[in-house]
Amino acid sequence: MLTDCAPRKPALRASFFKSEKTRILNLPGHNQLTSVASRIESSLNAGNRDALRIACAEFLEILAGFYEVETPSIRILAARPIHTREGGWATELFGDYHPNTKVIRVWMRTAVCKQVTSFGTFLSTLCHEFSHHLDYQKSGYGDSWHTRGFYERTAAP
Repeated sequence: MLTDCAPRKPALRASFFKSEKTRILNLPGHNQLTSVASRIESSLNAGNRDALRIACAEFLEILAGFYEVETPSIRILAARPIHTREGGWATELFGDYHPNTKVIRVWMRTAVCKQVTSFGTFLSTLCHEFSHHLDYQKSGYGDSWHTRGFYERTAAP
């Protein structure tokens, strides 16, 4: 697990370490999300971006309602961007969250082969980006860092 370094600014350090220590996230009942997750999976496997966006928006609406935060917008994009560096290594972007606009973007196809992303990877990315949204909207952190606590919260069963 690759985590962010603690910020140097004292004003941000306190919320960084709060994020580091917060490892548990209460979850809505599985019944609320199961049918929507099934629609996400079938839309993804069919490669139907419009149906996928609608199902993801409903998924996020359920989560936002449970956590009593504003529902973020969702954009479903085609193939992941890939960034290559000298020396032969590359990174792919699976998703991101923009706190100023409250928009989650998730890519539905792999970068190189342009194949539909696996359901597990896609759903994990969607939940990861929603967790960033929660950090800003619910937890009041000064930023949303990739701390050990953040990763444990996003991996909650």
